Amino acid sequence: MTGEELTTAEVARRIGVRSATLKRWVTSGVVPLGDGPWTDALLAHARIVARLRARGHSLAEIRQATHDGRLAFGYAEDLLTVDEPDYTLKQAAKETGLEPALIERIGSSLGFSTTWPEQLSEDDVQMLRYGAAALAAGLPLIAFLQLCRVYGQAMAQIADAEVRLFHLYVHEPMMREGIPGLEMAEQMEGLTRQLLPLASPMMDHLHQRFLHHFVEQDVIGHMEADLHGVQLDLGRLRVAIAFADLAGYTRLTEEQGEEEAVGAVERFVEAVEHTLPDDARVIKTIGDEVMVVGSDPSALVDWAVGFQQLMTERQLPRIGVHYGETLYRDGDYYGREVNLAARVAARSAGGEVIVTRPLVDASGPHLEFERIGEVRLKGFTDPTELFLAKLAGTDAG
Repeated sequence: MTGEELTTAEVARRIGVRSATLKRWVTSGVVPLGDGPWTDALLAHARIVARLRARGHSLAEIRQATHDGRLAFGYAEDLLTVDEPDYTLKQAAKETGLEPALIERIGSSLGFSTTWPEQLSEDDVQMLRYGAAALAAGLPLIAFLQLCRVYGQAMAQIADAEVRLFHLYVHEPMMREGIPGLEMAEQMEGLTRQLLPLASPMMDHLHQRFLHHFVEQDVIGHMEADLHGVQLDLGRLRVAIAFADLAGYTRLTEEQGEEEAVGAVERFVEAVEHTLPDDARVIKTIGDEVMVVGSDPSALVDWAVGFQQLMTERQLPRIGVHYGETLYRDGDYYGREVNLAARVAARSAGGEVIVTRPLVDASGPHLEFERIGEVRLKGFTDPTELFLAKLAGTDAG
């Protein structure tokens, strides 16, 4: 419950409509109040109705959606406490010591809408205080804004996945069972209330674990770079880059349908993630294509050749690996060498690993490389020397 006796007038004020309008919704059954008191779920439902009306939906459409339970998940929104705006941009700047223009840049980097800095809550300002403390501690502004962008993109993806997966695997099955809308809302509200407190501790633990791992890898990478006398411009990293995808994926989609094709991609990506060396990780996936980056070129070629040995499904991966200098921005890698690695992968066939000369020079004697020749790759003026990588003593096929 809300902790107080809610009246129709108070509910109308909270959702921004006239009392007469809210009473009409109750009378027509759009808001299923009945003879009982106003509850949290009913307040949330009335707020959803107000939003749908503002977007032009008819009362008949909303009544049907209520009956079908399509609005039930919206009730969980009231569990997500969002403070009322208390600060203007000018006040937030004074409170945090950050320039108004910088606060706007932080919001933009985090992915917030352009209206975000107009009125800020106490939680917003506290977040800005943390940012001000990080900058005061010596974190360069360029690094701080990139971290904001990474945090924002990652958290948006997490929140989007949480909502969509809950909808697909909790909300949809309830609707198919024909559970009444308000009963469904109460069940979902109870489940959400139990799950929400678990998310932050899990994410905090994962952050600590991964942070420990990548600090260790960074220390090792710096030491090895120093041993080889590598001196790069600020913001650049020398890394091994692999692109891998499934040969014949489009044909598989046509022949067996999207569900089977997506299942094959999921198994493929999972196999990549579970077999990578410690210094490498998946940077992103685009459809059936995976981009992997690692600091040890020899280890990444070893992985690629060994990975092909493990694959038994009909759609065999094709993999291309290159080693070179990249521009690091917002948790991703850019530049000519990344594009070259993608083009190398596009020249491979299912079951093959094609690499460039730097990988040949870095690899151990347990691998052998069949020279393909100087190949002019799409988008590159100069030809690139390509090799087919395989275990020593095995046939190319």
